Amino acid sequence: MNSNNKQKGYRFIKRTFDICLSFLLLIILLPLMIILGIITVCTSRGPAFFLDERYGKNKRIIKVIKFRSMFKDCRPIEEILTPKEYKEYIKSFKLRDDPRTTKWGKIMRKTSLDELPQLLNILKGDMSFVGPRPIVTKEYEMLWNNREVIFDVRPGLTGYWAVNGRSSITDYSKRVDLECYYVINRSLKLDTQILFKTFFVAIGGKGAV
Repeated sequence: MNSNNKQKGYRFIKRTFDICLSFLLLIILLPLMIILGIITVCTSRGPAFFLDERYGKNKRIIKVIKFRSMFKDCRPIEEILTPKEYKEYIKSFKLRDDPRTTKWGKIMRKTSLDELPQLLNILKGDMSFVGPRPIVTKEYEMLWNNREVIFDVRPGLTGYWAVNGRSSITDYSKRVDLECYYVINRSLKLDTQILFKTFFVAIGGKGAV
């Protein structure tokens, strides 16, 4: 089998897996997601869900679905942080103690429960279970020559960066290197390894914010 046919087979198997597993998990986890949604709206003012515009495959804008973990109508982060803090923030686009996050939101982020609604994104085809994290607008200019690599695949619910440091990696260029490594070396074997490791990372909350 030549490399082109091998990639076609890989994409077919991966998409089939994404559809079947996301559909199954949505059915199994629906009661939990309802409970999480109720707690979200009962612990802070605002809707249960948050739609975040990100770049997807081929630079297409997608709306990533999450449980809302921040206060409603909070000010932009650049207005909240000091110039020094904001300078540190744009190195990784992550904050360990984000003042915009609710108490319940911090718990969901720590356990990655806020990302469960992204199963809908996977079922729809905007995302995959494994891939680079969806890119926010502010990150786009920092990708430089890596854009064509990153946007060659669907973004993932989890990925190589997520299981190899996640938010503990404060250097954004290092994160991009890890994401590019996955895209270049993607395979069913690597996807399986990432999914297996994701379970233990999520349970331990390692690198989560």
